[in-house]
Amino acid sequence: MSPRVLGASLAVATPALVVGSVAVGEFAVAPLDVLVTLAGAGDDATGFIVLDLRLPRALTAALAGAALGVAGAVFQRVTRNPLASPDIVGVAGGASVAAVALIVFSGSSGAALVPLAALAGALVSGAALYGLAWRGGVQGYRLVLVGIGLAAFAQAGVGYVLTEGRIFEVAAAYVWLVGSLNGRGWEQVWPLALTLVLALPAVAALARRIDVLELGDDLARSLGLHVERSRLALLAVAVVLTGVSVSATGPVGFVAFISPHLARRISGATSNQALLPIAAGCGAVLVLAADLAGRMLFAPSEIPVGIVTSVLAAPYFLVLLRRANRVGAAG
Repeated sequence: MSPRVLGASLAVATPALVVGSVAVGEFAVAPLDVLVTLAGAGDDATGFIVLDLRLPRALTAALAGAALGVAGAVFQRVTRNPLASPDIVGVAGGASVAAVALIVFSGSSGAALVPLAALAGALVSGAALYGLAWRGGVQGYRLVLVGIGLAAFAQAGVGYVLTEGRIFEVAAAYVWLVGSLNGRGWEQVWPLALTLVLALPAVAALARRIDVLELGDDLARSLGLHVERSRLALLAVAVVLTGVSVSATGPVGFVAFISPHLARRISGATSNQALLPIAAGCGAVLVLAADLAGRMLFAPSEIPVGIVTSVLAAPYFLVLLRRANRVGAAG
């Protein structure tokens, strides 16, 4: 499928899934009534359900998925490693440590403090990742290896925090850790939307630099590219996108990892200017579909979206890892 056709398909699928997500719930709303309400012509009761309760959740899912899809694509292309993604190299782990520590030690699970802590943790983790991987420059394999170590360190930190907490705070932390969209409101939507409005044009402007970086550092320098400055700018944008997404939803597993792979396999895109928007669309559709499945499969019980995405994507990760091992063994 050509990138243009796939992009158009994703542009149609994402709003359709948003409408489907808003329509499904304890009090079902017909899709036509959802559209009428979104147009401003619905009654007050339907407007409350659609606009205040369900639409923020659906938009949070779409925006967070898009942010993770772009962040994962940037990490994989800059490091030239298909196994790299923010959750594997410790950026999401840093956000988790900070958020869980705040929930457990301060007893706070407010809408403002926990997202801010998660964002700060992601930024600190991203800075540590780049600083520890620096050896007169940053190589992709070194960044991934350091990131795996940071992710393990973050996981140990989360485990320590959970063992030190009281049962009620630990239960709240576990809910956040699995990645959930339950109870999300407009206070999560606006930071995500603002971040994407600012970050996506920056990534689009830097997309051609990724194409040059993939040629190798020496050739990129010979073409006049400031290699480390470009790499740092790209990774910084990806870390910010990851941090804001995790701060809104918790660590939704494997979305940043699998979305770029889906984008490449379905579209066959060769340039990053074509790949990045498709990865964003794949991420949005993946999170929306996973959230919808988690709400419908065992209704009225609800499965957090992070569990659904992990169940769907973990086998693919293992298959890709095995394939990478075979390629490495074969030279």
